[in-house]
Amino acid sequence: MTEDDAQSWLRDSLGVSDAQFDQLAAFREMVIMESAQQNLISTASIPHFWSRHIVDSAQLLGLAQGHKGDWLDLGTGAGFPGVVLAILSASPITFVESRRRRVEFLSDSVNALGLRNVTIVGKTIERVKPAPFSVITARAFAPLPKLFELAHSFSTEKTLWLLPKGRSAESELESARASWQGMFHVKPSVTDADAAIIVAQSVQKVGKT
Repeated sequence: MTEDDAQSWLRDSLGVSDAQFDQLAAFREMVIMESAQQNLISTASIPHFWSRHIVDSAQLLGLAQGHKGDWLDLGTGAGFPGVVLAILSASPITFVESRRRRVEFLSDSVNALGLRNVTIVGKTIERVKPAPFSVITARAFAPLPKLFELAHSFSTEKTLWLLPKGRSAESELESARASWQGMFHVKPSVTDADAAIIVAQSVQKVGKT
């Protein structure tokens, strides 16, 4: 997917408005500028920013159609997928990020972009008080079995998990099946034919009734 393809996809598939494009472009500049100060994204990914980071995040919205309520983004880091989702959706979204400098960057970015649907929690997930969320996302946060272990207390039977896993999706899902059960699907990524997103629901420990 070229950068032009990525921007066309955003307009054609998600109906991204000019105002939202301006916010996404502004956030792109913030990430690139901050990456000179801390390791937010790889230098090699900058020429492919719209496809590698923005569309890769935005495609999760298409998988969440029909799911209303609060979102939880684990390990938001440089803002993916969290900030992109907050720009493109009015749904409330909570970022969980434990690294201080990244929390500061996220806070500055959210304020500069005028995003009022974001809550930032600067703690490890283990220290966050459990509460139910409608959708849980995580990009490069933890291997799937550990991710479920850490975050299952934030889910209900109806919670939708949207977990970009790159090329490790199938192997991670196979590992998770030993201790976790639920409705699992592996969806291809629109940005990389070899990458995938794990979509899960009704996730619970094996043997739990």
